[in-house]
Amino acid sequence: RHNDTRHFSRKLRVLPATFDAIVTLIENHPIFHNESNNPQYAVSLQLAIFLVRAGHYGNAASCDDVAEWAGVSAGTVVLSTKRVVVALISLHDMVMCKPTNEEKIKAKAYAGSKVCPSWQNGWLSVDGTTFPLFQKPSHFGEAWYDRSSNYSLNAQ
Repeated sequence: RHNDTRHFSRKLRVLPATFDAIVTLIENHPIFHNESNNPQYAVSLQLAIFLVRAGHYGNAASCDDVAEWAGVSAGTVVLSTKRVVVALISLHDMVMCKPTNEEKIKAKAYAGSKVCPSWQNGWLSVDGTTFPLFQKPSHFGEAWYDRSSNYSLNAQ
């Protein structure tokens, strides 16, 4: 990860320093420790497996492709993904917080200048799932154009 940061970041979608920080936060979680005679893979490998799956879609995120990339079994990919999710969820209260008033103001200004002035009073987006539209809307038409070259709504 430190010899080829560009390749590492492209595959795992995080910088090596961010990866190391996440490992430090989750490595002592009980989910990674057991009383079995068969030790688990290193937390860093399990996190890498999770990040590759989370950062890709389609065949690139399949258990078999990730298993081949990581040199493990498909079952290990599934178990590692589940373990990392459990460990990350346990960090919720530590890493998730409401935005400050200053952050809300900045977000509203950005939305007003870049997205749609009518939407600048919102400050919290949920999910982001897109729903395709039949055709380009007449009001703020280009604001509905998404990265997949479709006109769509986001669940917010």
